Amino acid sequence: MPSSSRPISGQDRAIRAAIVDELRRRLPRMEGAGATARPLPFGLAALDRHLPQGGLTLGALHEVAPLAHGDTPAAFGFLVALLARLAGPAHRARPVLLVSSPRALADHGRPHGHGLQALALDPARLILVETRNETQALWAVEEAVRSAVPAAVASAIGKLDLKISQRLQLAAGEAGLPLVVLRPAQASEASAAATRWRIGAAEAARDRFGLMVGTRWTVRLERCRNGRTGEWLVELDHATHRFSLAAPLADPALSRRPGADAARRRAG
Repeated sequence: MPSSSRPISGQDRAIRAAIVDELRRRLPRMEGAGATARPLPFGLAALDRHLPQGGLTLGALHEVAPLAHGDTPAAFGFLVALLARLAGPAHRARPVLLVSSPRALADHGRPHGHGLQALALDPARLILVETRNETQALWAVEEAVRSAVPAAVASAIGKLDLKISQRLQLAAGEAGLPLVVLRPAQASEASAAATRWRIGAAEAARDRFGLMVGTRWTVRLERCRNGRTGEWLVELDHATHRFSLAAPLADPALSRRPGADAARRRAG
């Protein structure tokens, strides 16, 4: 019986061969990125045990988003604290890059040196890049990650669909660099990010004189590939730059008792 399909031309064979060769070239790198990805613990057991291998994957894309629009400064502060940890002392000589589209942080001001320092990020290491639009911001982020020059890359952008996030995740994995993206509160679309964190503002920790000694956030791990979701009231000490559970959650039994949510709200 004669075949109804047309014969494969020499040009088609050449195209298919080129595609197969490209896949063979890329697959080992993609597999290697996942296999050699190193975790970085928060140093907070209650949180770290929810993360794969006990920490944040360094060669990966991570998302941070506020619980509500008014929590954006708190979410940005958490992002800065993450950057400081991801680009820690071992990479002190390398810069940290923050790329922003014009409107991403317009309602909340600009990063401030003293605030960055309190969150453990040396302002002298930070390179700020503001682009004309989000297309340019995404291009700058991807190029910076692929260069493998910064210790870590962050960006404040609104649009991040599944295809774009897959490309950024692949770039971060190949370069072995952490990429942290600040998303708007309404962000809920599918993403290739390894983690997504929802951050809310909480009342700061103060000493007996009323002076601020620690920043607090309500932290919700909304999505975690190969890990578990969870929610905590987290504190960052401004002197030691260590993460801890805020006092009401220091006793794990409290979080399981009736009324624990109300206790968290009173503490926050």
